[in-house]
Order: sequence, then C-alpha cells, then structure tokens
Amino acid sequence: MATCDVCGNNYDKSFSVKTVDGGGTFDSFECAIHALAPSCDHCQCKIIGHGSEHDGKMFCCAHCARKSGVIGLEDRV
Repeated sequence: MATCDVCGNNYDKSFSVKTVDGGGTFDSFECAIHALAPSCDHCQCKIIGHGSEHDGKMFCCAHCARKSGVIGLEDRV
C-alpha cells in the first residue's frame, strides 16, 4: 500500500506516475490530475486533454485563448 501525495489516503490500489519533472503517487486519477495537469491561464480549470498553447501560456479551449487576447486559435475548423 502507498499513500496518495494529494489526499493522504493509504490505498492498496495506488499507483505512481513518473514525469520529467518528478511525478508522484496517487490513489485516483482525480488526484493525479489535480497534482499534474496544467491549469488554463484564463479560467484556471485543469487541462486534461491536449489544450492549446500560445506564447508559453496554456488554455483549455480556443474561447479562453481569445478571452486572453490570442488570435487565430480555433476549437473547430
């Protein structure tokens, strides 16, 4: 059993994720997302898909990118 880095739950089905920046041990995908997924620079939601990146900033969608002044990103073409 291992303890989740986010919530502290000691769980027999915990798992570890290794990233170039380190990683961690988690009891659920929810905790892993909370710890590892980037946040949208506009709305602060966690980006669990590909998202969009512009000038070093991450966005969850083209709408948030536009609201932040980015021109030319589209969710659909």
